[in-house]
Amino acid sequence: MRQYATLIQFALLGAALTVSTSAVAQALPGTPPAAPTPAAPTPTAPAAVPKIVFETPIFDFGKVKMGEVVKHVFYFTNIGAGTLNINSVQPSCGCTTAGEWTRQVEPGKVGTIPVQFNTANFNGQVFKTVTVGSTDPMQPSVMLQVKGTIWRPIDVNPQFAILNIPMDGPASSAIVRVINNTEEPLTLAPPESNNPKLSATLVTNQPGKEYQLVISAVPPLTSGNFQGQITAKTSSTNMPLLTVTAWANVQPAVMVMPPQIVLPPPPLGNETTPTITIQNNSSGLIQVSDVAVSIPNLTPQVREAVPGKTFSISVTFPKGFELPPNTPAELTLKTTHAQAPAIKIPITQMPHAVTSGIPGPAPAIPGHQ
Repeated sequence: MRQYATLIQFALLGAALTVSTSAVAQALPGTPPAAPTPAAPTPTAPAAVPKIVFETPIFDFGKVKMGEVVKHVFYFTNIGAGTLNINSVQPSCGCTTAGEWTRQVEPGKVGTIPVQFNTANFNGQVFKTVTVGSTDPMQPSVMLQVKGTIWRPIDVNPQFAILNIPMDGPASSAIVRVINNTEEPLTLAPPESNNPKLSATLVTNQPGKEYQLVISAVPPLTSGNFQGQITAKTSSTNMPLLTVTAWANVQPAVMVMPPQIVLPPPPLGNETTPTITIQNNSSGLIQVSDVAVSIPNLTPQVREAVPGKTFSISVTFPKGFELPPNTPAELTLKTTHAQAPAIKIPITQMPHAVTSGIPGPAPAIPGHQ
């Protein structure tokens, strides 16, 4: 019994010493307190974002007659978790417009974008786009498409006729096709021109269905450009008056390209060799001779690129060259064409470069820094 009592006394004494040591350690100055256990982070809920999905982003209107207005409504759904805002609806051109669209769509709801396309002045296959901007972070821009085929009751091709005419060459003409795409037969009255320099004749390829307008220039002609309108009355209510614009370019018999030689400002920093082309637009062949430059010590070089038709004349101006002041300079030549027996090509030089007028740094004086 005494032994058990002794053991109990020793155990009580050890516990007292442990408690006393812990209290002393807490009482000593400079001893840091025990660190608290960190709390577990609170999970953040994912952001609610919108997502736009169109029922179909492409509308094919098939085949319509020119002048009709194509209308369509694009439907879209917000399948995301956040509110969807439509910021912009931008058609690709003025022929396509957008009506009042749904500006804001809640999750699971449907919105609409009405568009219309004016087919006037179009023919054949067309393709138009509409760009939609929204707050969908994964798809901020969506491109919608409107496409189809436009046909004209009466097709006139081309509507703008161009004639390039050599002044002394054979007469040239432009052909305009007129095709009736309707079931009713089409008749045309004899065409008329508002310019006496242009004439037109009517050719029937297939009665009631297909015709040709042959547009020609009326001699005598002078070099230059002119235009006019060819009109013809028709039996169609879709196009009671057919109108074609014709433009004619009468080329000079002999053309000089460019019409003058222009040199860089003097003095030339490097040797330069400009080239002049003499183009014979007439039906016959010509010869070029007596090519000369009015400036001493300069010799032109002549090359016949296409015999009797195209000639290249080059002149080499040396480095440091400067045209003499107040002295006209020119390149001259002769041709065997009666309308261009002598040709003069002026030679000019750009003025001196203008300096800024700001003085540069002063020169260094020996012995000073």
